[in-house]
Amino acid sequence: MNLTELNRIATAMVAPGKGILAADESSGTIKKRFDAIGVESTETNRRDYREMLFRSKEAMSQYISGVILYDETIWQDAKDGTPLIRLIEETGAIPGIKVDEGTQALPMCPGELVTVGLDKLAERLQKYYERGARFAKWRAVIDIGSAIPSMTAISVNAHALARYAALCQAAQIVPIVEPEVLMDGDHDIDQCYEVTQRVLNTTFQELRVQRVALEGMVLKPNMAISGKKCAKQASVEEVAEKTVRLLKACVPAAVPGIAFLSGGQSDEEATAHLNAMHKLGPLPWSLTFSYGRALQAAPQKAWSGKAENVAAGQRAFSHRARMNGLASKGEWQSSLEQKAA
Repeated sequence: MNLTELNRIATAMVAPGKGILAADESSGTIKKRFDAIGVESTETNRRDYREMLFRSKEAMSQYISGVILYDETIWQDAKDGTPLIRLIEETGAIPGIKVDEGTQALPMCPGELVTVGLDKLAERLQKYYERGARFAKWRAVIDIGSAIPSMTAISVNAHALARYAALCQAAQIVPIVEPEVLMDGDHDIDQCYEVTQRVLNTTFQELRVQRVALEGMVLKPNMAISGKKCAKQASVEEVAEKTVRLLKACVPAAVPGIAFLSGGQSDEEATAHLNAMHKLGPLPWSLTFSYGRALQAAPQKAWSGKAENVAAGQRAFSHRARMNGLASKGEWQSSLEQKAA
């Protein structure tokens, strides 16, 4: 393992003013997104859509540091025969790959899930590295509900995340460690804070046990935020203050950067929250975004599967990427959204 090189890549992934595009929707998820805009989810349509994003010169070269790909996409070629992964590299962004194989019910823990995909991961990582991937992603899902999460769910998922991270570093690939506490419930921000604290502490404990070099990884956590169904939604300032306090308590300064997931927040909420965190003074690590829906909802709608809308889709993508790029430096203002609209 060359830690200097892993650290160089991890640092580039969280470079100031740039963030990571999560374009790793599974076939099921992208179908839902396409259904919403009336586009059939065929291999060609998925390719055309992602090619549109990767060919968005302004967004990709100025505001996107890396792209998380799905297995199908990393092997696909653009319409003109150029491998999609090459399009990403040509913009200066770093190609990455989602390597987990989704979730399964966790035995003895009703309502809880464990992420699978460790079997044969070492061989898969080698093939992805040869194809050009320089980082990977694994997502653990922790739900908040009555009597959950259990300590069992937290610890088995943390253990799997750390095993995955160690395998990545052994393959000279930077692991994005993503323990996501879902915002689907009716819990308040304080309950989210408390559960996320337990999840992060257990995850870092496991990462140390399994000798993962913290300097060669990126953390992709949720923000401390009210559940979607909670009657009292926390303000932007409260989300920012509590999230930063939580991360300072749990995330060692050796980690080069933290790239938030948007987790179901609206485009503008995700941007505003990130921006507000940068107003809270110097932080021990880079703080940026690794958004899927919050970067893609607008371009999907603008494109709607029509070749003549590609330029409009790229403009929408560039706008969202720029807004989040500004937020990752604390320079975003809501008036910039109105101007573009």
